[in-house]
Amino acid sequence: MSTLKEKLHKKIIEHRPRTTKLLKDYGDKVIAKVTVEQVIGGMRGIKSLITDISYLDPYEGIRYRGYTLQEVLKKLPKAKGAEMPYVEGLYYLLLTGEIPAQNEVEDLIIDFNNRRIVPRYVWDVIDSFPSESHPMAILSAAVMSLERESHFNIKYKQGMNKKDYWNSTYEDATNLLAKMPLIGAYIYNKLYHPERGHRYPDPSLDFGANFAYMMGKDKPYDDVSRMYFIIHADHESGNVSAHTGHLVASSLSDVYYATSAMINGLAGPLHGLANQEVLRWLQGLIDLTHGKLPSKDELKAYVWKTLNSGQVIPGYGHAVLRKTDPRYTVQREFCLKHLPNDNIFKYVDALYNVVPDILKEHGKAKNPWPNVDAQSGVVQWHYGVTQYDFYTVLFAIGRSIGVLSNIIWDRALGYPLERPKSITTNMLEEMVQSKEELSHSAH
Repeated sequence: MSTLKEKLHKKIIEHRPRTTKLLKDYGDKVIAKVTVEQVIGGMRGIKSLITDISYLDPYEGIRYRGYTLQEVLKKLPKAKGAEMPYVEGLYYLLLTGEIPAQNEVEDLIIDFNNRRIVPRYVWDVIDSFPSESHPMAILSAAVMSLERESHFNIKYKQGMNKKDYWNSTYEDATNLLAKMPLIGAYIYNKLYHPERGHRYPDPSLDFGANFAYMMGKDKPYDDVSRMYFIIHADHESGNVSAHTGHLVASSLSDVYYATSAMINGLAGPLHGLANQEVLRWLQGLIDLTHGKLPSKDELKAYVWKTLNSGQVIPGYGHAVLRKTDPRYTVQREFCLKHLPNDNIFKYVDALYNVVPDILKEHGKAKNPWPNVDAQSGVVQWHYGVTQYDFYTVLFAIGRSIGVLSNIIWDRALGYPLERPKSITTNMLEEMVQSKEELSHSAH
């Protein structure tokens, strides 16, 4: 058993009594109320899921196992000369709640390297897609095809104890996570650089650096990859991708089914596709100004024109956050250091000084501050990843870290099949309206 798996096993044994006690002693205690607005509005804010992996504070932003994003980036071990931590170290942190030592991360890197061999049939699945296919559809199918490798399915059919579900789920999750960068880079090269062909991973490199190597990118794109995967790894369990992964896994579908479903949820324009919408909007502004950075008044006019046409300002606002997204700040600091003269970044930087005040004046946005998407596409574009459709694949690789960590813990604590109760519109009306109101509305 690996060092990480031994540590995780110990943590699971310690944690199980806490869940058991909560159910036994406080199972009927009310912890939240539900409003009509929440029922109709996508269950926003209803406290009905549990995860110890991450928590999204409206004013502090995402916390991974209690650590702010800045603390995570500072405390996790790094490769020699790297600015950003090992992605493997984040996986260790999410699973155990502990900051790993350098040697513990190095052990995990070796473990990942031993798990990353992708079966030939997966490459065949990818190659069978037409070159015009969306990369997220290809990624979803490639992950789904790996389902035949599931340890959990084999053990389940053999009749394993429920308390051991986490064990084979850990094996499946770690196997899949180790393969994700290879699959992502292969899809990129197939669709956008077929002349390059497949580039096999370098056994001396870590998760992020290997992805950069297979993408054909030089430094500091290894740090871009590490940064991108870490800041996108998790955002509580209620967002579409994380919740979809949890929901599918709650039926005891293996992690390949669940992760493929997570990818499908992430592919929607209201979720993972947002960063490319930002870039399209920015480039519309750049074309309008012929690449010359506009004045503050000209920027304001462009922003107001977008709002007055009934559109939103892409990259601004968030369902939960009420301040600048720390994931935006991390990328902004990276850009100020590495690409301060990049023309698109100059536009992003200038908009940062204009948009929040306009949105406050406009009055419809609950959060006028930039989110992660306002910056992420700009960074990728600067380093030559100019294909919008691929950005969500990068997001999916990062998000799989948190989703898979959550599924392992779901199995360890024996969480049941998720099954919320639905009601009809008539029933909802009867719950909230008086008889007089109902009679009037009927006529």
